[in-house]
Amino acid sequence: MKRIYLDNGATTMLDPKVIEAMLPYFTAKYGNASSAHSFGEEASEALEKSRAVIAKSINANPDEIIFTSGGTESNNFALKSIAFTNKNKGNHIIVSKVEHKCIMKACKWLEQQGFNITYLGVDKEGFVNPDDLEKAITDKTILVSIIHGNNETGTINDLKKLGDVCKKHSVYFHTDACQSYTKTEINVKNQDIDLITLNAHKIHGPKGIGALYIRKGTSIKPWQHGGDHEFGMRAGTEDIPGIVGFAEAVKIAMNKKHIAYMANLRDILIKGVLEIPEVKLNGPIGAKRLCNSANFTFKGIEGEAIGGYLNNKGIASSTGSACSARTLEPSYVLMAIGLSHEQANSSLRLTLSRFTTKEEIDYTLKVLLEVVKSLRKISPFWEE
Repeated sequence: MKRIYLDNGATTMLDPKVIEAMLPYFTAKYGNASSAHSFGEEASEALEKSRAVIAKSINANPDEIIFTSGGTESNNFALKSIAFTNKNKGNHIIVSKVEHKCIMKACKWLEQQGFNITYLGVDKEGFVNPDDLEKAITDKTILVSIIHGNNETGTINDLKKLGDVCKKHSVYFHTDACQSYTKTEINVKNQDIDLITLNAHKIHGPKGIGALYIRKGTSIKPWQHGGDHEFGMRAGTEDIPGIVGFAEAVKIAMNKKHIAYMANLRDILIKGVLEIPEVKLNGPIGAKRLCNSANFTFKGIEGEAIGGYLNNKGIASSTGSACSARTLEPSYVLMAIGLSHEQANSSLRLTLSRFTTKEEIDYTLKVLLEVVKSLRKISPFWEE
């Protein structure tokens, strides 16, 4: 049986070149980067070279990159540290209604600590309107956090316009860019971003490693205490193999031909799926959508059922964020763009990578058509 992986929004396979780059740091070059001997110096040199790669990819300075354990830690670090460091200036934070679950849960926790959170609505394609953001800002607002590339709809928010609003009102601006990183431009100098969450495992790097960009001069204190690692901002011995792998994944992913390749396959996939009757694409079309992401609603059948049948045929898909995959709750992201409870539960996300082939897309389209026809025949909610 064929095995086809179309859940790259959840995680990606490790690029063999990334594994090759990491291997020496598990064995021959295994020192602690804080140690004052040759083993430590090797590790420290690898750490700083990798930091420079991540920094260059977003036009930042190396000392503005703090390595973390991944996107969840970086998002928690950004929100909680900015909130408590700046609580003397205000207690108001603005996020969108379509943020990743780790942002939403961090905000719920912050509300319990006395912070006031505004959850900003989005339009039917999942975009945050900069005018709505400006209206929501008050003299108590200290932070805005808006996701860049949405993990479910693929919608890419305009960081430049949102950043301009935040800069105008002297409010810190954070974005979760885990899905969009290397797939579309991020330039901290041009986009007025103060903090950016990045991670490796969405771009064929290792799991368990990420970074937080913190613009120089940002008022923020450490959230994790211990040694003086990461410029005193994040205690804990650095994961050198993971960091080296992260940097290698970034160097490979920054090749624009990969973006064009994925966008072409994405469009073939979207065109083919929309030829199935009563199917709706969720999110925008074209350049304002992540190059590897598509989300569909299939009238009359549940997304869970489609995904289960596809899995039986060797095709991996998802009904939304991997962090919510084992719940039966409808996607709050899809409901935020105007879908009903029933429509949200009838949705399926297909996300590809640079390793996905045209043959795999063709096979998926063939199988998907058969699955949808079979399920609709037995669905009490479908009428021809």
